[in-house]
Amino acid sequence: MKLLLARHGETPWNAEGRYQGQVDIPLSEVGIGQAAALGQRLQDVQVDRAVASPLARATRTAQLALGEDRAPMLTFDDGLLEIAHGEWEGLLASEIAQRDPQRLQAWKDAPESVLMPGGESLQMVLDRAWPALERACVGLGADDTLLVVAHDAVNRVLLARILGLPLAKLWGFRQAPATLNLLQGDSVETLEVVRLNDCAHHTALFGEAKHRAL
Repeated sequence: MKLLLARHGETPWNAEGRYQGQVDIPLSEVGIGQAAALGQRLQDVQVDRAVASPLARATRTAQLALGEDRAPMLTFDDGLLEIAHGEWEGLLASEIAQRDPQRLQAWKDAPESVLMPGGESLQMVLDRAWPALERACVGLGADDTLLVVAHDAVNRVLLARILGLPLAKLWGFRQAPATLNLLQGDSVETLEVVRLNDCAHHTALFGEAKHRAL
């Protein structure tokens, strides 16, 4: 089976550097354009099943990626929700640096060790996101393609497990807005990464912006 794992397009809070977590922020005009570009790229690609996070930014990205004719196939799974940042949600990185500097530094240096204040840890996200991926793959055949549209932290923990990386190495690769990861395998447990953080549909080579906040 083939798995197309995408991240939602940019939101206003992404652009501002605000930690949004599970606050339901919609796509910005830039994000809509990114998601539409993803849709153009996938318009001739077979998609047999599609699952997304129920948050608006992921839902809209999935709808645009599928296109009008295929959008009705979209289903949702709460297991794909972004990491809950708790008290950080809605704050700029600069504000968190003033209020919670030690935890913010740990988030940069040892993300696997951080429990968000009033929120989740990366392990907690993996513990719900991996079963969501397993559910999405049930019954898929060898030639079937699944589209999953989720979030930065969700994609990272899933990809880290597939790549055999510890969560400590989470910042060792990027997940740009409306990016696309291609995976393939006989089952969820045997998935291999074919393409990682491919955003050629909306950004020039080496041009993608690093995320400022999850």
